[in-house]
Amino acid sequence: MSKEYDAVIVGSGPNGLSAAITLAREGRKVLVVEKHHTPGGGTRTEEGPLPGYRHDVCSAIYPMALCSPFFQSLGLEKFGLEWIWPDVQLAHPLDDGCAAVMYRSLSETAARLGKKEANTYRKIFAPLLEKADSLFRNFMGPPGFPQSPMAVARFGLNALPSASLFAHSRFSSPTARALFGGNAAHSILPLDRPLTTNAIGLMLMLACHKNGWPMAKGGAGSIPLALRRCLESLGGEVQCNRQISTIDELPSAGAYLFDTGPHALAEIAKSKLPAGYRKRLLNYRYGPGVFKIDYALSEPVPWAAEECRLAGTVHVGGSFAEIALSEKEVWEGKHPQRPFVLTAQQSVFDPSRAPAGKQTLWAYCHVPSGSTRDMTGAIEDQIERFAPGFRDTILARKTRNCAEFESYNANFTGGDIIGGVTDWKQLLARPVARIRPHTTPADDIYICSASSPPGAGVHGMCGYRAALEVVNKSR
Repeated sequence: MSKEYDAVIVGSGPNGLSAAITLAREGRKVLVVEKHHTPGGGTRTEEGPLPGYRHDVCSAIYPMALCSPFFQSLGLEKFGLEWIWPDVQLAHPLDDGCAAVMYRSLSETAARLGKKEANTYRKIFAPLLEKADSLFRNFMGPPGFPQSPMAVARFGLNALPSASLFAHSRFSSPTARALFGGNAAHSILPLDRPLTTNAIGLMLMLACHKNGWPMAKGGAGSIPLALRRCLESLGGEVQCNRQISTIDELPSAGAYLFDTGPHALAEIAKSKLPAGYRKRLLNYRYGPGVFKIDYALSEPVPWAAEECRLAGTVHVGGSFAEIALSEKEVWEGKHPQRPFVLTAQQSVFDPSRAPAGKQTLWAYCHVPSGSTRDMTGAIEDQIERFAPGFRDTILARKTRNCAEFESYNANFTGGDIIGGVTDWKQLLARPVARIRPHTTPADDIYICSASSPPGAGVHGMCGYRAALEVVNKSR
């Protein structure tokens, strides 16, 4: 019996759309189904809390997008995607009124750290930057012998210790340690964990010096819009407003790819998956969640440090020790009094995000999984600490706790926005220990979400790699 489609993809985040594009490029008849009225997963833009203010729902800044070999191959600019680079990629204010700063230029970033720290910074990143393209291809692509083994080995040696050990052994100034600590905290792990906290911090900083930390003009939703246009140009289909509860609701296809979390895959495809494999999927570990606020502001955030006013991203957390304590408390099930707050001020560089003369601010902090506690006061205390008068600029705010995030997107289990714990055990066995991790015991079922390799980030590589499994199987 002929199949209605060669492949059906459940979920239209960047990975689901990337899987569909990869298959459509091979001449396959492809359908993407999505429960929301537009594609995007966590990569969406919505209006609120006041008319004319456009806010990114989840992801907002894209250090990994331009490092993605798959995205590089698409030429998404032809489909309307435009990137905007702020003057300063990242600023990290400190209590003395100064700020640690990260520019696209490695030399400029190093020079701001002082002579001694600058030499150390260059020794760490200059050799990696020379081989950055190969490193990103190795880290984001399928396992295999590295194209630049010496560069991979150098990166690995730097990545082995915990972020805490690395920062304190390599840097002596509070400024340099804070800069590194804020990047490492994107792992949403305690900073004394070896391997992954340090690797993620190094990767994000290397991405900055390679391609910057851009934002999408018009909002995060511009990315899936461009991906959809690319897919449709290849003959692929996207159907929105389709909630899928069981695989039997899908049209007949040669392959089914799930841009969903492991728990959702186990539930939707339970009639086709062995009980033992489903149990392993259900044992997949999710980490802490987030509490997020979207602000409508009367004017730009009045940061005390001028560099923060020029930055697309501002890490609000004080010293390395404070950041480490905040992330440790979250893992212990506590709500930090002084949380590490990640902010983005897109409207400073993209006027389409707010009415003339007004601004937006995107801010969130990490909280225990499933938390429903209102962290507004704690977040605003932290911002006010480094931007006196901030509260006076607030016109309106919209908050979203862990439960509300999961309700919005089932992939955000317990409010976890990065697809599961990123410690070394789960990175090596993501979503389960399996030689070909995007496959399942069912010959026609695959997983392509951020809960599969290479993991979190808007880069499409999880979808690309899963789709290659489908292609290679049929050749």
